[in-house]
Amino acid sequence: MFREMRAALGGIPKSTDILEHIYGLPTPGEREAAFEAVRAVERRAMVAQRPQPGLAELMRHLDVRGVRKAICTRNFDAPVAHLLSRFLPGSAFGPVVTRDFRPPKPDPAGILFIARSWGLVRRLDRRHGQGQGPSFGKGGVEAENAGHQQQEDQATKTEELVEAAQQGTEAEKRGALGPAEQDGNGEGKGEQVEEVGDASALIMVGDSLDDMTAGKRAGAATVLLVNDENRHLAEHPDTDLVISRLDELIGVLEEGFVGRDIAEST
Repeated sequence: MFREMRAALGGIPKSTDILEHIYGLPTPGEREAAFEAVRAVERRAMVAQRPQPGLAELMRHLDVRGVRKAICTRNFDAPVAHLLSRFLPGSAFGPVVTRDFRPPKPDPAGILFIARSWGLVRRLDRRHGQGQGPSFGKGGVEAENAGHQQQEDQATKTEELVEAAQQGTEAEKRGALGPAEQDGNGEGKGEQVEEVGDASALIMVGDSLDDMTAGKRAGAATVLLVNDENRHLAEHPDTDLVISRLDELIGVLEEGFVGRDIAEST
C-alpha cells in the first residue's frame, strides 16, 4: 500500500516520510489534494481488508480478562472504523489515535497520550528536570505536550466515528498535563510539577519500523508482527519480541518475556 501512496504523490522516494512530505507542501490546497490521493489508496485497500491470523483469538483472550486496548495508527479514520465495525464489533478500543493526531509515529506522543488517558502517569519536576517514576524515550515529554491540542481534537473526532467501539471518558480526553501542584497554603505552584504519560507498562504491537521506534521511545515493550516484508526488523534494536501470529501474544502475556534492553544489560 505504501508503494501505491508514494506513486500517487508523484513517485516520492522510499526514504521520504509520506506525512512529512505532505505537511511540507507549500499551500493548503496542495496538502489537501495530497491527503485525498492517499485516502483514495486507503479506501481501495479497505475493501480488501482482512483480519490478521489470530486476531479473533487474541481479542477474546484480552476481553475476557478486561485488558484495555488502544490503537495508534498513521491511517485516517475511515479504515480504522471499518476494521473495528467489521472484524471487532464486540471489542472496545479507546482512545483511537489516527492521522489527525500530530506528531505521528515514529514520535512517541501518541502512545504517551494513550498511557495518560488510562491514568498511567509519572510526575515530572521541571525545576530539577527529573521525573518520579519510570522514564521514557528522548523527546517524549516535549512530544506529548506539543501534540496536546491535536490529541484532544482527534480523540473527539474518532470517538464520533467509532462510538460503538469505544468507551471514551472525559479522563481520556484530558490533556498531557495533570493538575498543578499545591503549596502548603493550598495555592497552585504553576506548572513546575507535571503528570506526563508513562508507557512502561504498555506493549506496542505493530509491523513497521515506525511502530517499533515509537514504542521504544515511549518506554513501552515492543512486539513485531513479522512478515516477509518486515523480517529485517526482527533484529532491530527497537524490537523487543517477534511473533508471526497475533494469538502468539497470548502465551507472551501469560508467561512474560524479557525485553531486549533488560537482556542486554544483564
